[in-house]
Amino acid sequence: MKILLHGAAGRMGQVARSVLEQGYDGAQLVAAVDMNAAEGSGVYRQLREYTGEADCLIDFSHHSATGAVYQYVVSRGLPCVIATTGQTQEELELLHQAARTVPVFISANMSMGIAMLAQFAKQAAALMPEADIEIVEVHHNRKVDAPSGTALLLADAIRQARPEAELVCGREGQGKRRKEEIGIHSLRMGNIVGVHEVHIGTDSQSIVLRHEAHDRALFAEGAVKAAAFLMGKPAGLYTMEDLFRK
Repeated sequence: MKILLHGAAGRMGQVARSVLEQGYDGAQLVAAVDMNAAEGSGVYRQLREYTGEADCLIDFSHHSATGAVYQYVVSRGLPCVIATTGQTQEELELLHQAARTVPVFISANMSMGIAMLAQFAKQAAALMPEADIEIVEVHHNRKVDAPSGTALLLADAIRQARPEAELVCGREGQGKRRKEEIGIHSLRMGNIVGVHEVHIGTDSQSIVLRHEAHDRALFAEGAVKAAAFLMGKPAGLYTMEDLFRK
């Protein structure tokens, strides 16, 4: 499987490049692209500069590049894995438009463990309708967005069981906790790769579901598995839940 990596010079892009160069799961890196690449690095500056063969594009760049990714994959009929977060509504609409032409895999987190956590949280929310639910996410001190895309992914999974639920980020000045709330709390410190906890509590018992990422390579490996999943798939929008069910 021939992979075109977009965002190869960024923090996650460098990890993904290393994973691909090691041939993880039989993948082959055929080209790397990053607008911030240094001259002479062997990395293309723009997607349009690469016209060679590829089976799938993996995007670890930034959500602001969604327009360029959209134009490239649609023009080439190329499946793509979107591993960026923070898309605006307009950018999400572009991805939906692309999915009418090519297979598009999008997830706020490429970890199979997070996919499992989301499933467990949804089941718990359905089985314990009286329980309060809070999400805590912890990341390194350089992370820009809060709450994390993964925390929002978990909240969305829970709201499949509780469509009336409302998200509350933090609680300063909020007063007494309302029953329909799903609280999300963001911590930023040190070099933590990512910790996500779903706290589920009633007056008589509590459950904590927890996932901790130890190495950023797991996100790159998940993206490669997502790319392999897209091979032979019809145009459409796919998520980690689809990969989890395969």
